[in-house]
Amino acid sequence: MSVEVGEDLVRDVLREQHPDLADLPLREVAGGWGNQMWRLGDDLAVRMQRMDTSPEPQLKERRWLPVLAPRLPLPIPVPVRSGAPSERFPKMWTVMTWVEGTPLDHAAIVRGDHAADLLAAFLRALHVEAPAGAPGPSDFGTHPKDSRGGFEHFLGAVDLDGFAEDDVRAVWDDAAATPEWPGPPVWVHGDLHPANVVVTGGTLAGIVDFGALFAGDPAWDLGAAWLLLPGGGASRFFDGYAHADEATIRRARGLAVMKCLFLMLMGQNGDRGLPGGKPNWGPVGRSALARVLNGL
Repeated sequence: MSVEVGEDLVRDVLREQHPDLADLPLREVAGGWGNQMWRLGDDLAVRMQRMDTSPEPQLKERRWLPVLAPRLPLPIPVPVRSGAPSERFPKMWTVMTWVEGTPLDHAAIVRGDHAADLLAAFLRALHVEAPAGAPGPSDFGTHPKDSRGGFEHFLGAVDLDGFAEDDVRAVWDDAAATPEWPGPPVWVHGDLHPANVVVTGGTLAGIVDFGALFAGDPAWDLGAAWLLLPGGGASRFFDGYAHADEATIRRARGLAVMKCLFLMLMGQNGDRGLPGGKPNWGPVGRSALARVLNGL
């Protein structure tokens, strides 16, 4: 169930559980899906559970982001205070560090080579073998052959205007034909798309929303080469990343196609005034799909 919250509610739960933070300046941050964000002062944010039906995404972030953040070359949000469900707000909430920048679905990368190098460095640092006890795959993290239902749903629901269905399906089928990831499970963000990264000065400035974090196949992140970077950026990214074999790149392309279709569908919903729609995601998804279909 969606729970919309206002400034009074956020201040109330802060006063109940973290009163030293309750009088800091507070303002809502546009966007958000599983969680609603409120900026708290200059350096913090309150992450209020909204569409997520389980506390698990925030619990994962609380457990693992402080471990990951020190060795990553881009800022990520780090939990600093834990909020417990209460009578006033019966869901999970967390106070986290604020990552400065504009979400890419409302901005643009113009320093493409710089962004490709940064993204490659970030994912090289993230994609190391995960320890015992790390969260495993869920809806995010399956092999493309096991995610065909989601792909077919998005493909059937999206207006492909300008794209050939056979071309889209060919990339997916190629990904589904690849072998499983042969290496040990590595840390994977799992949901890298333009709303989950921020930019400043025309290049990447931070990575946010680690609710899908899992240990598994890095291909789930490598599709970001097409989803985030301007045309031609994927080739430079993979040269810099340097650890992706051919099969992993093929899986990454297929998973990128599915994410593009999802973004396009969310854009359609927004254009039609449907709940949960994100009108600005449609053009983002379409331009990314064109890059995927063009290969590297």
